Amino acid sequence: MSEKIEVEIPNKLLEGIDALIDGVSIKNRQEAIESILDRSITGGKVKKAVILAGGRGTRMRPFTYEIPKPLIPVQGKPLIQHTIDLLMKYNIREVIFSIGYLGDKIREHFGNGNRFGVKISYVEEEEALGTAGPLNLMKDQLKESFIMFNGDILANIDLFDFIRFHTRHRGLATIALKSISEPSGYGTVKMEGSIITEFMEKPEEQLKHGLINAGVYVMEPEVMEYIPKGKVMMEHDVFPRLAEEGKLYGYPFSGQWFDTGTHESYEKAIKEWNPLG
Repeated sequence: MSEKIEVEIPNKLLEGIDALIDGVSIKNRQEAIESILDRSITGGKVKKAVILAGGRGTRMRPFTYEIPKPLIPVQGKPLIQHTIDLLMKYNIREVIFSIGYLGDKIREHFGNGNRFGVKISYVEEEEALGTAGPLNLMKDQLKESFIMFNGDILANIDLFDFIRFHTRHRGLATIALKSISEPSGYGTVKMEGSIITEFMEKPEEQLKHGLINAGVYVMEPEVMEYIPKGKVMMEHDVFPRLAEEGKLYGYPFSGQWFDTGTHESYEKAIKEWNPLG
């Protein structure tokens, strides 16, 4: 259902609106204006981000004997600072870090976030809690939709569009998906439309192409009901249950993405990462 309204728009603003028309996803002024309004309303729905930064980074030794992996530099900035820059771009300014191994160095570098333009708080894992368990430590702070990042990835993703997709589909969680060649070392998904029907974490068969879990999620606080206490993995313990219940969605995106978990992938990120691309 829609309602026709008339508005008068200055020529200078029309120039900006026309610049959004690409002939593919936005074909005319009406669609451009609808996109702007949609982004303004649904894009502001998510105000908090969680960054998982508690891992030991064993595959990145010897660097990680002294430096927590989230602080390893990529083009002159600590890895997770690039994620903070992305959040700032989309006006998400409340960040919760889950820290553990060498977490004092992360806290020392970022502090309360003021000098980075964000507000940072911390929860500390006394023992490794996996990729889902840390959410239990911040349950009281996550009462609305939130976005979560694995601490070892670099991603150029349109967060407003990602959040809008999640909001429209009304699932409990939406995974950002990236199409890559040779995805057998990652979590792959099977889909029916936008719904993820099966989640396969690091399948043994050597797949030649596929959509992988990019380590970026939008989630509702009800996801906490699927996370028991202790060490819990999103990939093994939470996502399969959500998929079985039809509450897990996938959002393929085309922007740059790097997993910096190995020396080889880290070197590739240093050479090819383009924060503006």
